[in-house]
Amino acid sequence: MNRTELEALLKKLQSELASGQPVDDELRASLRKLDEDIVQVLGAGSPRSDTENDESLAQRAQEIDARFSAEHPYLANTLRDVMELLGKMGI
Repeated sequence: MNRTELEALLKKLQSELASGQPVDDELRASLRKLDEDIVQVLGAGSPRSDTENDESLAQRAQEIDARFSAEHPYLANTLRDVMELLGKMGI
């Protein structure tokens, strides 16, 4: 169930990105990399035990959230929902 919720949240975030204010290339690249990493973790079929990479993923998500809160507040809530769900999934 959490995986389905996460996929729905990621699609919602992508939709909001497409319909909202332009996002600078650096932030877009950070989001793309974060999305790729999340998809990779989901593809593993179970939460990973690589704590260092998990912390990096969570840290990058928090950094992106801080930028969104300042520059694109309409996206911040969805990104926070994604981060919260990742935490519940042990990612």
